[in-house]
Amino acid sequence: MSKVQNYQLYLTVPTRKAAKLLKFCYFILVLLLVSCGETKTKNTAETQQDLEQVKDTLVKNKATKTILCFGDSITAGYGLDDTNDAYTGVLQQRIDSLNLDYTVINSGVSGETTAGGKSRIDWVIKQKPTIFILELGANDGLRGVPITETQSNLQAIINVVKEKSPETTIILAGMQLPPNMGQDYTAKFKTVFKDVAAQNNLKFIPFILENVGGIASLNQRDGIHPNKEGHKIVANNVWEVLKPLLL
Repeated sequence: MSKVQNYQLYLTVPTRKAAKLLKFCYFILVLLLVSCGETKTKNTAETQQDLEQVKDTLVKNKATKTILCFGDSITAGYGLDDTNDAYTGVLQQRIDSLNLDYTVINSGVSGETTAGGKSRIDWVIKQKPTIFILELGANDGLRGVPITETQSNLQAIINVVKEKSPETTIILAGMQLPPNMGQDYTAKFKTVFKDVAAQNNLKFIPFILENVGGIASLNQRDGIHPNKEGHKIVANNVWEVLKPLLL
């Protein structure tokens, strides 16, 4: 069984290690964006309660090395029968097979935008992960959010990680859009991830859905979300950049 820790609205996956280490799974009230609805914000009391529980959990968690995957439905494993089949779970299996002492934390929220990520990064980064994989922006593009806004939000998230967990290594995952979004917007959207990575000297995955996006056999019926086989390829794309940091 995978030891990937999933923090999602609709599912918590207990794992062999994590079940002993973690007694809490923080929740975000979201309705799925794009194919899944709009994000809603928790009230202040609920958020404060979550923060206190996260704090208690971190004290109990003895894992010294963590890889926190902070993203949207791709990271969350939307539509899969078992979220351990998401790329995060595949990464954990590969890490375990190499006897590496890392725990993958799945902090993906289906429908998340860069604005939503910006609003929750402060308490997520309290985990002070060894490696932080930032996989956000696809929903911005599909909604036609201004490129400048997406860039600003990505930078804000990166700034918080650098400030509150300066020893964390950040990996930025690039995203691309289908051509029907307009040639000019699509081109600028693709470039923004590369620019942000370069400006911050980050490790960079050029396109997390490389060899998956647009291939029907590797995606679910919606044509957007990778299926189980697609996630294996996504894991390979991430692994190319992640592996040198672990070995």
